[in-house]
Order: sequence, then structure tokens, then C-alpha cells
Amino acid sequence: MERRGGGGYFEDQGVSGDPALDAIPTIGWSTPGLSYLSAIRFIFQGKSILDEGYDKYKDSLFRIPMIDHWSVVVNSPKLIDELRRAPDDHLDFNEAVVRSIEAFFTLGPSVVKNDYHTGVIRSTLTRNLVKLFPVIRDEISSAFSEIIPTGVNDEWVKVPAIDSMLKIVCRTSNRIFVGPQKCRDPDWIALNSQFTIDVITSGLIINRFPDFLKPIAGRIFSKLPSSLRRAEGHIRPLVEERRRMMEELGDSWTDKPNDMLMWLMETAVGEEKTLHCLAARLLTVNFSAMHTSSMSFTQALYHLAGNPEYMQPLREEVESIVATHGWSKDSLNKMRKIDSFMRESLRFNGLGLLVMSRYVRRPFTFSNGITVPAGTVLDCPVSAIHHDEQYFPDADVFSPFRFSDMHEDEGESLKHQMVSTALSDSSPFLSFGHGRHACPGRFFAANELKAMLAHIVTEYDVKFEDGAPHPENTIIGSTVVPANANVLFRKRQGA
Repeated sequence: MERRGGGGYFEDQGVSGDPALDAIPTIGWSTPGLSYLSAIRFIFQGKSILDEGYDKYKDSLFRIPMIDHWSVVVNSPKLIDELRRAPDDHLDFNEAVVRSIEAFFTLGPSVVKNDYHTGVIRSTLTRNLVKLFPVIRDEISSAFSEIIPTGVNDEWVKVPAIDSMLKIVCRTSNRIFVGPQKCRDPDWIALNSQFTIDVITSGLIINRFPDFLKPIAGRIFSKLPSSLRRAEGHIRPLVEERRRMMEELGDSWTDKPNDMLMWLMETAVGEEKTLHCLAARLLTVNFSAMHTSSMSFTQALYHLAGNPEYMQPLREEVESIVATHGWSKDSLNKMRKIDSFMRESLRFNGLGLLVMSRYVRRPFTFSNGITVPAGTVLDCPVSAIHHDEQYFPDADVFSPFRFSDMHEDEGESLKHQMVSTALSDSSPFLSFGHGRHACPGRFFAANELKAMLAHIVTEYDVKFEDGAPHPENTIIGSTVVPANANVLFRKRQGA
């Protein structure tokens, strides 16, 4: 995929003098020099800026300046659906993602140019979820018992939530990615946990430089080369042994590993078969799985710890279903309250204020007559939509069984499930995006996170010290990060 050329702030689009861009109302300043100050202000006041634009232009579009581009925010479900349906040669999803995290430098050119792993996630991983559920549950149980050891004499144990959930998600995901031995390797866990952080932080730093300086900034700030060398050392024995077995046994290899590394090795062609590219691909898959899942689960854990009264109805549901059907993916699908709790946490907190980004390759005209010029980025204000009383009554209140209640009232089998995306006028849900570019790993993520929540409510008591409420999120630009708080765990007491 091509990289941006050019040399500076807003050079692609031209801040002033473009009639199409000038016709779109601005939140903040629109002149070149002052726009830069508004872009800096967005880093610290992103939510209030987006909420202001949403309230003023609810059925239309508005624009806000970023450091190196204009973001045009698409507000109404009708216009968002037009964005969703636009072809990629007009509104490019992949290019928007690449630019947002500077993936050319943080994930590597091979991943940017060829995203074949997305197809593996969407098809092979999702297709294997029923078969792999016992493995996922086994690793969740093992990871919790090792990472959150409960105290003696039923004492409460203080647990750093973000770090602990990141490790548990890393272990559980990598049980499916690289198998049971490597997923528990402390250095493999440390590598992938740190790589997830490095991609976000390095991308933010590199993104602040003008285009002509990005290659230099990438060499200075990207941690990819050292991470790749370390990852290659980890997977080399696995890859070499698997290649040997494939050559010796071929189709007769009956106990061939059923994991991401094996699927990638079987799907890769040409250069992608090299150890270097397989290592880059596994790091990328880990980044995609770990960041969103660990942050999402931390938020849900905070809601549970801050509201112990939610524990009992969740326990009753899980234990009733397991008593009848055992632990399985089908049982997990029947846990409506568990599903609703996770979906409501996503709605209430989110991972960001904006979703469904598209890079405008050709001028695009919406049905209301507004044209966005090439070089801009389109975004959808997911937080503002999810907190709109028109769609969600008492939207600023965390209501854990909001969606399970909707299911009972409406009798819908799939509409309000965690993995379902929606762009209706009644209750749009966009945490995973929508349409053909919706998150391909959301089925695996939902499976994993709901199993983790079901495990906690049946095995532990949790709370905050001194009855503290859900800690406030940190918002940097459009990124939402849960507070770094401690949660108290103890082995479950009583019924």
C-alpha cells in the first residue's frame, strides 16, 4: 500500500481555498495556523469537541482539524450507511487504519501490503470456535489461578486490573495462536503485551510528525525491529518442527496443531512463508486481539467491582445453564445476561470516540449534497451515538441487563447480542464497526470475554477498596483508556 508523500500539515487537502471542504461546518478554527491549535486542543478535549459537533449537526456532517489531516465526522445513521456502502476505491478503510497507527512503521510493510491474516481470522478462526471452546476455557481457568492467586483464610487480594487482564487475555488468545507451551512462556507473554503498548504509543508519536519526517520518526520511535527479532527466536523451533512434520507426514499428520500459526503457515504464499513474515503476522494478530479485548474486559471488571449487586443474577444464570448444558460454546450463547453485561460495557465506555474511519481517495458526495474532498478522513462518532437518549434511554447510566431485557421484550434471537452490529434508527450499535469491514475477530473476542466473565462470577468475589465507584476513563484525542486501578479478589464465599 502506498505511503503518503508530500510535506506538511494539511498539504494533501489544502486547508483553505477548497470549496467542498470550506462548505462543511467546523468545530474549532478552520484557518491554517489556528487549525493547528484546534488540533492540539482535540488531544485534550476530544470528547467535548465531538459532543458539540454531534449536538449541532446531528443529521449532517462537521469537520475537526487533526495534526495532519481533516476529520469529517458523519453523524446520522442514514449517512453512516452511505459511508459503509461506498466502494474502497472511494472510501478506503484499510488506508485509514494504516494511517491511524502508522502501521507501515509499527507493524511493518508486509502486513500493510498483504492482510491475508484477516481472512484467516474471519473464516478459519471463527469456524473453529466450537471445537476450540474447551481449550479456551481450560486456559482461562489456568491463567486466572496463576495470575490471580487468592489469599489464605479467604483474604482479599489486591490485583492491578489492566496488567492482570492483559496477561490473561494474552495467555488465552495465544493458546489458540501458538499452542499450550508457548502461550505460557513468560517472555512470549511479556513480548506481546509490550508490543501492544508499543504500537499504540509509537503510532501516536509518529503520527504527530509531518509526512516528510515520518520515515525518520519511524526509525527512531518504532520498536518493531527489536520485537521482530525476539519473536523470530520464539517461533523458530515451532516453525521448523512443523515444516519437518509436514514434509514427512503430509496429509497423514493426524494430530497437526489446530492453531493460528498452523493456519498462517498453510495459507501464506511466497515471501509470507518466511520466518520473518510469520513473526510479523503473529505480532499483528496479537496486537489486534490483546489491546481491544484486555481494555474491554477491564472496563467490564470495573463495573462488576463497583456494583457487587450485579454478581448474583449473573451467577444464577451461569450456574443454571451449566447445570443443564455443561460448559460449551452453545451454553455461552444462552447466557443472555453475561452477553448483555459485556455489550453494555462496550456501549457505555467504548474503546474510542470514533469508529468506521475511511480515507477519502476520490471526492465523495453524500445524499444531502455535501461533498468531501480527497485527502480527508471520515469518522463516525460512536460515543456520541451510544450516549444519545434518542437511541438508548438513560444513556448515561450503566444498565447491565439493558440488552437482555430488549431480547425478552422483542423476542429477537440475534439482534441484541454482543457481536451484532446495528445501524438502525432505533438502537445503532457500532463498537465493532458495521458492514463488510466490521471487526473480523469479534466472534472470537466475544467468546473469550464472556467466558472470562462467567468464570469470574462463578469462582470469585470482586470489589473496589472502600466501595469506590467505577474509576473515570482517560481520554486522549479519540482514544478511551480505562483507569489503572486495583481490584480486590477473593475466592467465592457462599452461594
